[in-house]
Amino acid sequence: MRSRRVSKMNTIQMTGKTVEDAIEIALRELDVDRGEVEIDVISRGKAGVFGLGSEPAKVKVSKVVLSSSKEVDSSSDVIRVARETIDELISLMDVDVMCNLRQAESEEVAGPMFEIEGDDSGLLIGRKGETLRSLQFMVRFLVSRKTGERANLSVDVEGYDDRRRQSLSSLANRVAQRVVKTGRSIELEPMNPRERRLVHITLSENGDVYTESSGTGEGRRVVILPR
Repeated sequence: MRSRRVSKMNTIQMTGKTVEDAIEIALRELDVDRGEVEIDVISRGKAGVFGLGSEPAKVKVSKVVLSSSKEVDSSSDVIRVARETIDELISLMDVDVMCNLRQAESEEVAGPMFEIEGDDSGLLIGRKGETLRSLQFMVRFLVSRKTGERANLSVDVEGYDDRRRQSLSSLANRVAQRVVKTGRSIELEPMNPRERRLVHITLSENGDVYTESSGTGEGRRVVILPR
């Protein structure tokens, strides 16, 4: 027996005999792959004794909706305003860097990619990329406000984001191997939503493990579990 509840935010709550069963049912209901969703385990359920006192596992699965890169690629105005906005912010910060538009190398990056390079580029990355994320958020916000269009663009500094994606993919695969070898789940370090999604996608086709998100706020992280 199972129940479901779907919201306008592409989120579904599903129960099943086990967590994995509930997740698989939710994925079928949403018609998505595991790498396209965020998974929250609400309850792992209880087996009970001789069928008595058992409780189903319950999960919340949220579909991650990405905008098509065509939204921005077709708007030269957005690209122009983005470049002007980045140049203005660079000038205000008084750092020795320059910005160039380039083609994103990762399928995870939608829309145009602006690469910042120069002697002071390290100042724009910050601790664990925090300054870079803040810069990207500010650029998207300002461009959207100026153009009235959704600015689905990316800002990188000296290839930091590319290296971070490669590092996370490698980490996810190494930890997955450990999980399979030991038969025990492993929690990764806290990550932002984009990094968590990358880990989910990296392991979505791994038949030996599955992933969940746990925790709240800045402590939210991915857990890799054996099947």
